[in-house]
Amino acid sequence: MTARLSRLRGRLGEPEAGMVTAFVVIFTVALLVMAGLVLDGGLALSAKVRAIDDAQAAARAGAQAINIPLYRSTGQITLDPVEASADAEQYLAQAGQRGTVTVDGDQVTVTITVTQPTQLLSLAGIDHLTVSGSGTATAEQANP
Repeated sequence: MTARLSRLRGRLGEPEAGMVTAFVVIFTVALLVMAGLVLDGGLALSAKVRAIDDAQAAARAGAQAINIPLYRSTGQITLDPVEASADAEQYLAQAGQRGTVTVDGDQVTVTITVTQPTQLLSLAGIDHLTVSGSGTATAEQANP
């Protein structure tokens, strides 16, 4: 009787035999998602750092556009808003970035938004991550 029962189980298969396969599939998907978070999260963080660096450098380039005739006549540091904006935008173009430039008094603020394509998270339907960075620079007179 035991031999017949054993042969019958062999033909039908064990009921728990498919449980291991389901566990392996779920565990593999979870590992791929975690690897995607690490890889694509690192790439997004790197893109954010680049965006902040470029925004700060563009803001500094714009903050150097002082109104020279006013400075020569009064010694006062004042930005030329049109030139400051143009200089910051020119820096962005040379860096291969696009962003917004705002000149407010003696401050230049640059904001850059970058779309970072994903590598592994695209398997989960997330095709890109959007990050932004900004930088502000102020035109100041150095203390002699």
